[in-house]
Amino acid sequence: MSDDIYREIILDHYRNPRNKGKIAGPDVSIHDSNPLCGDEIDIHMKIEGDKIKDIKFEGRGCAISQASASMLTEMVLNKQLTSVKDLTKDDILENIGLTNLGPARIKCALLSLKVLKLGMVKYYADRDPASAKKLQEDSRTL
Repeated sequence: MSDDIYREIILDHYRNPRNKGKIAGPDVSIHDSNPLCGDEIDIHMKIEGDKIKDIKFEGRGCAISQASASMLTEMVLNKQLTSVKDLTKDDILENIGLTNLGPARIKCALLSLKVLKLGMVKYYADRDPASAKKLQEDSRTL
């Protein structure tokens, strides 16, 4: 696809975000921000068994950070946690279609993945400490 099509997809997700809002009684709620540009993301998840049964985000910031969060929630909804915890920054950049971003914009695109992984650390902390530690290490590199 051309960059123009990816830009249109990003603008559509920014203007019409999917899965935006809160969840009543979430199993996980987590917040983080990108202090360099002011982007903020909160992710709320309902987990049943080993699946993300519901996921919503709230946030404010640039089109890339908000569109990336919207696209990420679509990507992981109803997925097994074991597959979600293996997502990489390359998966996210490929999903949004912008692989030639500068360092500051990459942080915008990856903020939602960082928040998701931190949320999974929180979820796994009591259930599977080894997975929690690995996820925490992974989120530090984003």
